[in-house]
Amino acid sequence: MLSVQDSLEELKLLADTAGMVVVGQTSQRLNRIVPGTFIGPGKVEEIKETITELPADVVIFDDELSPRHQRELEEAFGENIKVLDRSALILDIFAQHATTHEGRLQVELAQYEYRLPRLTRQWTHLARQAGGGGGRSGNGGVGLRGPGETQLEVDRREVGRRISKLKDDLENVRGHRQRQRQQREKAGLPVIALVGYTNAGKSTLLNTLTGSDIYVANQLFATLDPTTRKTVLPGGKAVLFSDTVGFIQKLPTTLIAAFQATLEGITEADLLLHVVDATHPNLMQQIEAVEDTLAEIDVPRIPKILVLNKIDMVEGGKPDSEKFAGLGYNAIVGVSALEKLGIQDLLQAVEDVMKTTLVPIRVLLPYSQGELLSWIHTRGVVDREEHTQEGVLIEAHLPARAVQRVEQFFESTSPDIEEI
Repeated sequence: MLSVQDSLEELKLLADTAGMVVVGQTSQRLNRIVPGTFIGPGKVEEIKETITELPADVVIFDDELSPRHQRELEEAFGENIKVLDRSALILDIFAQHATTHEGRLQVELAQYEYRLPRLTRQWTHLARQAGGGGGRSGNGGVGLRGPGETQLEVDRREVGRRISKLKDDLENVRGHRQRQRQQREKAGLPVIALVGYTNAGKSTLLNTLTGSDIYVANQLFATLDPTTRKTVLPGGKAVLFSDTVGFIQKLPTTLIAAFQATLEGITEADLLLHVVDATHPNLMQQIEAVEDTLAEIDVPRIPKILVLNKIDMVEGGKPDSEKFAGLGYNAIVGVSALEKLGIQDLLQAVEDVMKTTLVPIRVLLPYSQGELLSWIHTRGVVDREEHTQEGVLIEAHLPARAVQRVEQFFESTSPDIEEI
């Protein structure tokens, strides 16, 4: 977890990315959150005075506010002062940067799910005001439904319908992505997914690894939409590298849920490259935030390589890999994606790690299964191939995820195979 000051500095970067100009910051230590206003009454007055002095028209909190907190704070700070929390700010940045149809759908869904409880509770107090004369209405004290409550119901139904429609649209996107993954699986190309904290250099690394020209900018969440490109490892085997949205601490849960179709690409990869900024003062905290997010989306036990990026800016040109040794990575490699340093070392590490995670198989393929024979050569490492009267006897190593496709042709099993 980042310190309070470091977290506020990150919040400032988020505000900069959203196009805001930060003119001041403050913090308060509390034993417990104040029910009405989140912060204490003295701090509320202090911020109110600061708003007038600077001046400012937006106050951003580095945590998620409840609808009540947001409403009470806006009333306390005065009209024309907008109160945002960290989640709303991140959602706004995602909305600005989503360029594809899928990305816009995902962001819109996250925004609606974030706003729904706030919309509901904001209308509740209006409903009480509008229908508050129930005891004098002559109907036993029940009271007539007022316009506030009617508007609440209308808005809830409309937002609910929109959320359902967005989920249906995203389910279609999810199905399309699944078909794409099945086609890649049929083609026999392993998939290596790049993950990491936002602005760690994933897109730059993908460009360098594959000779692509994906958009890169020195800002948080510069790219949201997943990109997949093919390249060849030192041993001659073709693989697919796939980039996706960067992570950040306190990433809104609505956003993680909305981006499920995109993040599934991580859960179904053969190998993960966890790209980190080796120069960042909060490097270890960023690694922890990414690992926490991977756990939240239920990523299985996939082999992982820690990629220490920007080593050209590290004193001596070589980061201290020993301090990461106990984190459970299959390999640790230092690179400079921008200066193209250490790229061959990384590709070799990818090849080596993938070899160590392969599962031994022994299959007898009928001669009619020529396409599957070619697939095994592409997907794994063939150790022995023998042509017999019954078919082609192959001893090879395949990724664990790929074994299922050939298990009906097992000639004999081994303890490794039986565990799958």
